[in-house]
Amino acid sequence: MKTVHVEQRGGRPDFNEASRMAREVALQYAQQQPTIVSWHQHSNQHMSPAYEGANPDSWWEKYGAGNGGELEVRVADEFDFVLMDARDYETLGRMPLRNLSDRAGHQYLCYTPILGLDTDTPTSEACTELDDWLADQF
Repeated sequence: MKTVHVEQRGGRPDFNEASRMAREVALQYAQQQPTIVSWHQHSNQHMSPAYEGANPDSWWEKYGAGNGGELEVRVADEFDFVLMDARDYETLGRMPLRNLSDRAGHQYLCYTPILGLDTDTPTSEACTELDDWLADQF
């Protein structure tokens, strides 16, 4: 994987600015549709993807390299990004899943072909309540 360093004038960039800069660099390195696979922030050791027990100094890079990452961009000694070119991937289109909430504020993941598009009320036949195991589809 190729590594590129980018300096930021005027202090440390925030995440939005740093990720924008990383994607711009990736465009210069022939990635037509640069997509961030993983990232790491040095000052607070945040990273994505993250899991409990992962080493923030290396996990993001291993994950990125193992999941299609082709270019590492280091921005202002604060952020590291692993990017890939997503131009050859098909898009999913509209998913048959949507998130709804009931009147009590409980959140549900609902299967639209059963629920239908005419209602925003979760039903037991079409919906499952969100919990720690069920991913939010927003």
